[in-house]
Amino acid sequence: MAGSPTARRRRLSIELKKLREKAGLTCAQVGSALDWSGSKVNRMETGSGRIQPSDIDALCRFYDTSDELREFLKSLARQAKTRGWWQVHGAGVPEWFNIYIGLEQDASTLRQYQCELVPGLMQIEAYARELHTTGAHMSAEDIDRAVRVRMERQSMLTGPDAPDVWFIVNEGAVRNVIGDRALMREQLERVINTAELPTVTLQVLPFDSGTCPATGSFTMLGFPAPEDPDLVYRDGITDAVYLEGEHHVREYTRAFDGLRAAALSPQRSSQLIKSVLKECAR
Repeated sequence: MAGSPTARRRRLSIELKKLREKAGLTCAQVGSALDWSGSKVNRMETGSGRIQPSDIDALCRFYDTSDELREFLKSLARQAKTRGWWQVHGAGVPEWFNIYIGLEQDASTLRQYQCELVPGLMQIEAYARELHTTGAHMSAEDIDRAVRVRMERQSMLTGPDAPDVWFIVNEGAVRNVIGDRALMREQLERVINTAELPTVTLQVLPFDSGTCPATGSFTMLGFPAPEDPDLVYRDGITDAVYLEGEHHVREYTRAFDGLRAAALSPQRSSQLIKSVLKECAR
């Protein structure tokens, strides 16, 4: 079973939708049969509202599921109510990003392209703090919380169940000076060290790479259970988009593969970063 509350909620939503589709019914039809609104059924299947174990009981009786499946779904509903470690930081982590962190904690693979910044899982504290201080209207306390969460997230790269991670960063992300040159020296050293972890691969997309798939930054998350489909995550200043479905995953996989083919090899990427590091030392 997926570990984080977010992943449990997502798995529960997937299973409920599969049951309805197997029955060949619409959300409105299920809602009418249970004296609910169709929108309530839809919210349960999209994970946009809390699901009570009593609702699971009602649905399982209606779909005539096995006792084992009913208990499994009720367990998911109960555990989805728990809070993740990152949620104790309040306004330092916006709700739309809470969802991503929960999914990230359970991912077995992570593919990320960053066109402007060093990936968050590679950032040092000073770099992350500079980004939050400059780019957001947050209190000092909330900035502290946001930075703390970002630093704590990085432990996933060195844990016993570390996911297989592949980063592609645009050359501009390693040349753009955030803060000052001293800060960037420390940041680039962290990038080099992180890229040496056994489960991490890093490539740099050079300025002269030519035409590449037209896309902004994005992350693709894969999960160990076949019942939990891959998804694509893209964020902005005030919100995020989560894309699921074979079409979205296929097209972003194609884009990532194109970026990977155009980028420098991991070895040459490391050499480029080290050359930029020397420039920062001047």
